[in-house]
Amino acid sequence: MHLRDLTQFLTELKENNTRPWFIMNKPRYDILRVEFLEVLTELIKEIGRFDKQVVACDPKKAMFRFQRDTRFSHDKTPYKTHFSAGIAPGNKRRPSEGGGPTYYFHIEADGTLLYGAGEYLPPAARLKAIREHVVNDATGFAKMLKNKHLREAYGDLQPEDKLQRPPKGFDPNHPLVEYLKLKSYFVWKEEKLDINAPDKLVPQLAQGFKDATALVTWLRGVPQTFEE
Repeated sequence: MHLRDLTQFLTELKENNTRPWFIMNKPRYDILRVEFLEVLTELIKEIGRFDKQVVACDPKKAMFRFQRDTRFSHDKTPYKTHFSAGIAPGNKRRPSEGGGPTYYFHIEADGTLLYGAGEYLPPAARLKAIREHVVNDATGFAKMLKNKHLREAYGDLQPEDKLQRPPKGFDPNHPLVEYLKLKSYFVWKEEKLDINAPDKLVPQLAQGFKDATALVTWLRGVPQTFEE
C-alpha cells in the first residue's frame, strides 16, 4: 500500500472535512480503499496461520465505514480521518453480533498506527458475562495476564473508562477486583508507521495480533449471552 499517499490524503481531509472536497478527491480515496482491502486480504491470511477462526473473513466487511455517524454527535464533520478495520470470526466485529473478541487497527493522518485485540466497551450483558468469567476462571485469567508474549508486547489490559468502585454484584475484596472494574478487556499499542517501508505493515500487524492471542483465546471462553 502507498502509505505516503494514504497519510497525505488523510492530512488534507483533516483540513477539508467536507462533502464537496471529498467528492473532488474521491478518485484518490477509491484507489486507497482498494489498496487497503489488499492489505486486509493479506493480513487475514497471515492471522489465519495462528487463528483458523478468521480464515474466511471478508476484507470488505472487515473495513469500517469511512463515513461518520453524526446523528448523535456535536461534531458534524462527515468523514473519519483514519482508515480502520476489525477482524473477527464470521465478520462479526460487534459483541451484539456474538462475535466476541476482535483484532483491530487503524492508520491516522499523522502516520500513527494503532493496533490491538480484545473486546472494547462491550454491551452490559456481555460485560457482565466477562466479569463473571474472571471470577469463575480466576486461575485461567491470571495465567493469561502473565502470558509472556502478551505482557512483553502490551503490558497490562487497557484501563480506559475503568470504574472507580467495584461493579454491583461483585465482591469488592476479590483479588482480581481491579480487573472487574474494567469496562473493556482490550490491549493496544501505538507505533509510528514507516511510510517508506509499506511491506512491513502486514508482518507488523500479524505479529502484534499473534502476541494478543492469549487474551483472544480467553475471551472466546466466555459464555455467550443471548440478551446482547
